[in-house]
Amino acid sequence: FQAEDGIRDRSPSRGLGDVYKRQEFMNTKFKKGMKTRKAVLGANYLNAVKKNITKFDKKFQQFITEYVWENVWSNDNLTKRERSIITLAILASQGNLDEFKLHLKACKNTKTSPSDIMEVMMHVAVYAGIPRANSAIKLIKEELKGWK
Repeated sequence: FQAEDGIRDRSPSRGLGDVYKRQEFMNTKFKKGMKTRKAVLGANYLNAVKKNITKFDKKFQQFITEYVWENVWSNDNLTKRERSIITLAILASQGNLDEFKLHLKACKNTKTSPSDIMEVMMHVAVYAGIPRANSAIKLIKEELKGWK
């Protein structure tokens, strides 16, 4: 049986009620993920993403929302500020600068300060290399011009 969310139910003992409960669970995960995604990245960014979703990437956007934003960013084990710090370090270390810029902008929403961000870059420089940190710092300096 193929559920509406595209997840195949291979259990022959499950009835439609189980499938609907699964869909309801996934809808709840999606809604919670969207709420967190909006709080971190901002309504303007999220509206632009929604506007640009196509049939091609709809499933991927659902995956990101449910697993990244609901499972990881929505739990209370770390603060949003701590998650921002970790995310910046990972993205800068890997040289994923487009995604880095997105999460850098989100720092305003997660109460991650410029001094927090510089401390992250010091760690990136030591553990991932000065060129990676230097590339990220150029983007940070540009972004901080718009901060008040």
